[in-house]
Amino acid sequence: MKAVTYRRFGAADDVLQIEEVALPEPRTGEVRVDLAFSGINPSDVKMRTRGQPGLSGFPWDYIIPHSDGSGVITAVGGGVPKERIGQRVWLWNGQFRRSCGTAAEQIALPASQAVPLPESVSLEEGAVLGIPGLTACFAVFGNGPVAGKTILVQGGAGTVGMLAVQLAKWGGAQVIATCSAAHFDRVKDAGAGAVLDYSDPNLADKILQANAGQKIDQIIEVEFGANLAVDAEVVAENGRIVAYGSAKEMQPEFPFLPLLFKAVTVEIILVYLLTETQRSNAIAKLHEALEAKAVTVEIEKIYDFSDACDAHMAVETGNREGAVLLRI
Repeated sequence: MKAVTYRRFGAADDVLQIEEVALPEPRTGEVRVDLAFSGINPSDVKMRTRGQPGLSGFPWDYIIPHSDGSGVITAVGGGVPKERIGQRVWLWNGQFRRSCGTAAEQIALPASQAVPLPESVSLEEGAVLGIPGLTACFAVFGNGPVAGKTILVQGGAGTVGMLAVQLAKWGGAQVIATCSAAHFDRVKDAGAGAVLDYSDPNLADKILQANAGQKIDQIIEVEFGANLAVDAEVVAENGRIVAYGSAKEMQPEFPFLPLLFKAVTVEIILVYLLTETQRSNAIAKLHEALEAKAVTVEIEKIYDFSDACDAHMAVETGNREGAVLLRI
């Protein structure tokens, strides 16, 4: 089969290539999926440049990148019902701690990682549900219902942020979001009651004004280190900060005293390591929202398979309005 591969870490145009590799055969408990689309996330770019945390060196002969994807099951291993053959599915953790991800014509992986795709959801949308969809859903609903709460989504214009805004609104929360001024309309259309410029020097005051002077019940945070001072100022007593990123400041100063005297819960989430219960609950909630037409999955561009390098560079550059996919 054809696959996008790299055999060393480095820049996209230096290391990515298309080559013929062996067709994967599903082992016991696995399925083989003919892939339709492969989703590219910032984590895929980071893995290509520096590897996966917890794995030393380059542990395999080659890597087929990307953890997210969608397609159709065409073969099953022992213990997997043959009725699954022909099923449309979306995938999670395709290349997490393993060499072969979704940037290929086929993938074999544990059957539980191939989730039946609701009839109303396209294969294109399915390729965005693994990392962005589950991160957003778990960040919003991971600690229960949000009806009646106020949720601040820091970075509301990103792929995860846009999904979080929509999910929180659907869940009955009042939503405040931050982003750059260029994306205000998109984020408002997604359901945010107030949208603020993340670079505003008076951001904390503006957030509280948008919530009638009241503190914020839950904050979903894309830049934990850079925004922690503001978050500590605006979060409510017994509130929660749920962080899934901190690229701008990986070693932040922690304002312990202000958070202590509000009894704030700071939760760092990593979608790759959700427990079985957490993941199954997030999948069920995400499917419920999709089937209710409460969520629109934005896709910036679908690249041809041969343009994988350009697709990686588009993700690496940032400033996107939606997900980036490869058409397999």
